[in-house]
Amino acid sequence: MKKIWLDNYPKGVKFNVDLDEYKSLVDFFEDGFKKYSNNIAYENMGKKISYSEIDNLSKAFSNYLLYDLKLKKGDRLAIQTPNLLQYPVVLIGALRSGIIVVNTNPLYTPDEMLHQFKDSKCKAIFILSNFASKLEEILDQTYIEHVIISDIGDMIGGIKGKFVNFAVKYIKKMVPKYNLPKSVNFSSALKSGMKYSFKRIDIRSSDIAFLQYTGGTTGISKGAMLSNKNVLSNVMQVSEFLSIKLNEGEEVVITALPLYHIFALVCNCLVMFGYGARNILITNPRDMINFIKEISDKKFSIITGVNTLFNGLLNNSKFKEIDFSKLKVAFGGGMAVQDTVAQKWESITGCPLVEGYGLTETSPVVSINPLDGTNKIGTIGIPVPDTDIKLVDDKNKEVSIGKRGELCIKGPQVMEGYWRRNEETKEVLKDSWLHTGDIAMIDNSGFLKIVDRKKEMILVSGFNVYPNEVENVISSHPKVLEVGVIGVSDRRTGEAVKAVIVKKDSSLNTSEIKKYCKEKLVNYKCPKFVGYADELPKSNVGKILRRLIKEQDIKKPY
Repeated sequence: MKKIWLDNYPKGVKFNVDLDEYKSLVDFFEDGFKKYSNNIAYENMGKKISYSEIDNLSKAFSNYLLYDLKLKKGDRLAIQTPNLLQYPVVLIGALRSGIIVVNTNPLYTPDEMLHQFKDSKCKAIFILSNFASKLEEILDQTYIEHVIISDIGDMIGGIKGKFVNFAVKYIKKMVPKYNLPKSVNFSSALKSGMKYSFKRIDIRSSDIAFLQYTGGTTGISKGAMLSNKNVLSNVMQVSEFLSIKLNEGEEVVITALPLYHIFALVCNCLVMFGYGARNILITNPRDMINFIKEISDKKFSIITGVNTLFNGLLNNSKFKEIDFSKLKVAFGGGMAVQDTVAQKWESITGCPLVEGYGLTETSPVVSINPLDGTNKIGTIGIPVPDTDIKLVDDKNKEVSIGKRGELCIKGPQVMEGYWRRNEETKEVLKDSWLHTGDIAMIDNSGFLKIVDRKKEMILVSGFNVYPNEVENVISSHPKVLEVGVIGVSDRRTGEAVKAVIVKKDSSLNTSEIKKYCKEKLVNYKCPKFVGYADELPKSNVGKILRRLIKEQDIKKPY
């Protein structure tokens, strides 16, 4: 199968790259600090911070962890914050200490936090004050000994920072009362860490850098063990694909996806660090009005997102007024990018929206559409360098080109396994191949197309129906804003297709949708049932969660 990619690989992109350029993520960071010392590294709420400032602050935070808290290499630190300047300081400081980072969704409930903190046996946590009350509820049930708390405006500093903190706490009332008497303020931690001389910790490529928890959309959330080598390999692989478009020290990237999510962590935080990019951190992208206002004068060259984010931008009239003259790359991942969204994006911005594919278990990127103009809408592109792919049937036999099969991946970015879950690891890692549970097919040019999740396939009278395909058709209807497709029980056909729609135009009705689908889909793929909702349940990055749609439908049908 590899020959098909070797014959069709984009000009200027190598199929094999130097995966040993850096021994650890710390080596990678230190190289960037040296090369881009005076460049702006991050910007948030108008505050800019340079690479040299991140260097010094992360050293101070590392010192605090090692000398004041007495944490040791291999201990776990949870980070629970949205996109703020605090994040890269804490992240790099922890990694410099040899401490394993456990990224935690700020929107988690106390129960979800408890599972993750107990499972990972975190010894310390960095948390935004907005979420400290939730931590208080479960702290005594965890292994956490040290709590570091920050307010939103702490890194902004000065009068503006104080005003932001006051407004968030007392005007917007976004910080519920909490009582964590042994906690330490982030600013105090940095100040204390600056008293010490920085001592470099010896970190090997095999050392675990992250316990990155899966979304739990198909079962209990598990911690994927990602080593320094796993993550660095993926940084090198993605960087090689971008090399034909991007220039070191010149790029401006919009980071609306949360950095605690593996997609933004690697592609926005790490890959862009390697390019010396200026990273615009968006704290609350769901506030579409302020989001568009914040990026309107940035003349950005890169933006990443999921389908729902791009769709939201495109459906805001102000978005069309932005200057896209510098835009080089728009990346979609996390969920399928719908054809209509990709087409509309290119017509408005003049820049293609290229889709890629990845998993938490693969650090995350597996494939990307080429940036040389040969990208194919509706596909997830071709494998990144040093990545092998095969499709297998239910008997684990490889299928031929054009046939559907489960996508299996082998490469240096594939995780070491699930944290403390040997049986679950064996279920997905077989003979060094990661079995993804995603159904895909490969065309004659080597481009991959995800048909759907194996477990979300709908069986109608013995025929396989893949929700992605039906959603793609329904989303192209001009009166549809969003759609989620699920399988529901049916006495006659075993299962039937149900579409749950968020309307763009209130005049849309069920007969209109059914007629539209019959013109474009074979009968058994057409929705037998149609429901409507004001909004669809989504993950922290905006991925529509069919599992939750199904759960809600069982309790109270749409």
